[in-house]
This record gives sequence, C-alpha cells and structure tokens, in this order.
Amino acid sequence: MAGGSDRWRFYRLLGREAAGLFRAAAARLTAPPDILARVRVTGLVIAPHDLRTADATFADDIYAGLFVFAGRSLAASGGSPFDYAPPSPEWAEVLYGFGWLRHLRAADTALARANARAFVADFMTGRGDAQLARRTPVAARRLISFLCQSPLVLEGADHGFYQAFLKAIARNAQQLERDLRRGVPPGWRLNAAVALCYAGLCCDGIQPILRRATRVLSRELDRQIMADGGHRSRDPHFAMELLLDLLPLRQSYLSRNVEPPAALIRAIDRMLPLLRLLRHADASLSHFNGMGATAADQLATLLVYDGALARPLMHAPNSGYERLEAGRVVVVADVGASPPLRDSRNAGAGCLSFEMSSGPQRLVINCGLPASGADLRRVARSTAAHSTACVGDASSCRFLGPGGWWGERAAADWLTRRLGPVVLRGPRDVRSERSESAEGLVLAARHDGYAPDFGLVHERRWVLAPDGARLDGTDAFRRMSRTGPREPEVAVRFHLHPAIAVRGIGTELELASPLGEVWHFAAEGATVAIEESVYFAGLSGARRTDQIVMHLRLGVDSEGTEVHWSFRRLAAAPGRG
Repeated sequence: MAGGSDRWRFYRLLGREAAGLFRAAAARLTAPPDILARVRVTGLVIAPHDLRTADATFADDIYAGLFVFAGRSLAASGGSPFDYAPPSPEWAEVLYGFGWLRHLRAADTALARANARAFVADFMTGRGDAQLARRTPVAARRLISFLCQSPLVLEGADHGFYQAFLKAIARNAQQLERDLRRGVPPGWRLNAAVALCYAGLCCDGIQPILRRATRVLSRELDRQIMADGGHRSRDPHFAMELLLDLLPLRQSYLSRNVEPPAALIRAIDRMLPLLRLLRHADASLSHFNGMGATAADQLATLLVYDGALARPLMHAPNSGYERLEAGRVVVVADVGASPPLRDSRNAGAGCLSFEMSSGPQRLVINCGLPASGADLRRVARSTAAHSTACVGDASSCRFLGPGGWWGERAAADWLTRRLGPVVLRGPRDVRSERSESAEGLVLAARHDGYAPDFGLVHERRWVLAPDGARLDGTDAFRRMSRTGPREPEVAVRFHLHPAIAVRGIGTELELASPLGEVWHFAAEGATVAIEESVYFAGLSGARRTDQIVMHLRLGVDSEGTEVHWSFRRLAAAPGRG
C-alpha cells in the first residue's frame, strides 16, 4: 500500500532526525572549547566585493520607513523594522540577513550611512526576533553582509560602535562554527562554510578558523556540486546565490595571498555552464525546483565570468535538465528524479515539465516559486503548477507538511520546522534519452512518480524541428499494475506566459506573442480547454495568465493511452525568418 510505504518513510525520517539531534548533543558535551571563545576579532583587513546589484533608490524607501523584501512590505513609521511583526518568514530572513545594506551603500550619502549604522546598532542591542536571526542560512548571510558592507557601516563610527561591531562578527562566526557540529541540512552547511571562510580571510584575530572552514568548504563543494555543475537540490536559485558568494570568495583568497582551495575553483568552473543551460533569451532562468523571479542583472554579472562567447550545456544528466535549441527556439526540460530528502525543501513535483521560448519571449512556462507565502509556495510546487501531466489531481511527489496526511501532527510539525516542507516521496526511476534525426532534436523521458498510487508510468517525447518552427510532443501513460482507480482522469497542462494571448476553440488554438509571432497549437486524443492560471515568478509579484489543458481519461489497457500535441509557428516576428 502506498499509504503504508509513505508512513514507513515518515517514521524512518523521524527516527533519523531524532538520532541526529542526540548525536549532536553528545558531541557538544564532549567537544573542546570553541576556538572563537578563545580568540577575539581585533580588526578588519579587507571588505569583499558584493556582486549583487544595488539600487540607490532603496535608500529613499528606507528613509521613508518602507521596507520591501521578498514581495512583501512593512511601513515602520519612523521606527525600527526590528520592532514590528514581520509580514512573512521570507521577509524576515531578508531583514535579518542584512543583504539590503548594499542599497544604502550605493546611495553614498551621510544619511544612508547613518541609517545603516542605526539599523545595525538596533540589531546588535538585541531588538528583533533572536531565534529567527540565529537560523543558519540567515546568520551566514548576515556575516557575509557585515563583512562586505563594513566600509558603509564603519565610516564615521565611533570607537565603541566599532568594537561592538567586531564582537557581533565574532559571535556570528562562533554560532556558525557550532551549527556545523549540529548536523544542519547540507545546503545550510555549505552556507555556513562559505561565511566562515569570508570571516577567516577578512578578520584579524580569527585566522585559525580559516583552515577548518576551508576544509569544510572543500568537502561540501565536492559532495554537493555534481559533475555537471548542478547543486544536489536541483534548485537554480540556490546555485545562482551560491555563485554570487563563491566568486568574490575566490578573489578574497587571492587578495590575502592565500591559494584558493581546488574544490572552489572546480565548483565555479562547473556551475557557470549549467546556468547557461537553464537560461532563456529573456535573460532569466527556467522555473524549476525553487526558481522564482530571476534578477537578470545579477545573472548577467555571473555569466561574464564564464566568458561572453561561452556556449551553454545541452545535456546535464546529473542535474536532470536537458536543453533543445534550434533557430530562435529554446526548450528546457526537467527529466530528473527528486533530490535527496534533506536537499528538497524547495523542489517541485514537475518531472517531465518544460519551458519553451522563441527569441526573447517565453511561450510555455512553469508557474515558478513565489517570493513569500507558505500556502502559495505549496501550490507552486505541485504538479498542477508545471507544464506536465497531472494524474487524478495528484502530484507526482508527496510533500512533508505540518499536520500531515498521516495524522501524527506533533511529530510532523516538528519535522517540518526542522527540515522544511521536503519531498517525502517522489519519482525515483527517471530515464531520459536524446538523439538527433531527420525530424530534428529528439528528447524522450519517463518517470514512475504515479506508480505507487495509480500503477502508471508517464512517458513524454519532444521533437524540435531543425529550424525551430515546430515542437511536436507525445504524452503516454503505461499501466504497470492495478494500483489505484481503473480509469483515472489526467490533465496535461501547458502554462502560458502572461504576455501570450490565446484564442480558439476545440483542439486547435492560436497563440499570439507581443513581438508579432503567431503559433498554432493542436492536439489529438484529448479534449482541449483554456483555463486560468497564475504566474508566481513575475518581478512585480503574481500575475494572472492562461493555461492550455488537455483532459483525458485513461483506459485499462496495459499498452497505455497516448495524446499527441504540437506547437507550430505560423508567423515570425517582424524582421525575423
């Protein structure tokens, strides 16, 4: 039974996490004193370069008491933002991470510098939510932000503030050292190691931690960055943010005449080409497994380090992504299994989903992950929010969540707080194969995410014509067992970018791009409808859009049911062939 199997997974996870806590507690009791308890930060040597783009107009909002983070806003009315209840957990993470100090530095005014010192002083005196501020990724971001923005914070500061700032850096580093011993999730370990390497390079007095932090960083990069350059979480957003830290870290090693670890150099060299695989011509990344809105200027900054003429990867077998490119058309597909459980807090149930663009215009999209909102983020991770097939209104992944389906509410709530809404069960047997024929570029893939509940395997085949003027597809559903309903309903979805206008009736539709292109959609073997959808990954927040949905009911034949579909360009954009 699928339910029994998932319950077993839940209890095994519960036991593993409880045992991990016990081992961490025992290690703390027998560990030697923290090295940072014996060493004082006596000064700052360098301030690393921050590659993240700064916007000086943000300083005006701050002066007006308006704090806009992660798609939410708070009006502080002349007070400190640390004295207010945060509008969302994601908003609070940005506030306590202090990455927004870069916007005040860009303003380069005495008022901006005074504001920066005042907010840092508010935090150092204990205002705000100390528990949230101590979360490992938040503390790591804050440590890096304090070091990168130290010229802003310290210019014009008195001796007392300077000493308090150094103590705050030491406490922050000490906490991250302890977190590394507590068995935090893998991505958090990597965050902590990066931040501690920054501290060891930038601070006088705590250089001894640099050796340990460098060892941890090297080990975690080799473990977590796969051979094709993807992170184990399969999350493009995490990879992009990590690179924005790794590149200045490499330069910081060189600035201190310290040889950067080989694992750091290898990771950077592997990760940059994968970002190109996921990138569309509109300068944004595909919306898979945690990717929301792309900061296009930051992505462009990263890709400069890969060389202006570098070619993207087409095939990333470890990360589970494939790219088909012909003419002006790019198709990026998710053909990977669910990531390891502890790396899956943002992973989506989007196996065999794809995105399609023609020139700088997206046509077919996934909904993307919103910046804030636990409920919306759960919806955005579901199979229905991806351009793939959804069987019986179910997702191809089972997510851990508060008060979960199993009924063990207290245990489920505790696990969710500790690990986040990870994937408890998802597609494991995922296979893909690409080839080239007279028809064009061919990609075929299959996954077993619906096998436990429905006894089905989903297969999908894409064929992109050599000139990019046509994409043909087939979705097939093979019955592997008699599990689940005899004739389940299936919805095959193609979410459309909000800029695309769709019209028509029946199995043939017309899609018009604002650039002047017109595409024809046709389907065979299903009923076609135009339904409402939502695009979560817009820079200005969620936007209404449309989706093409093919509805069908599967038969009981073990040979399976197939539906065929195509996107064919009728008219090119003006000036294009």
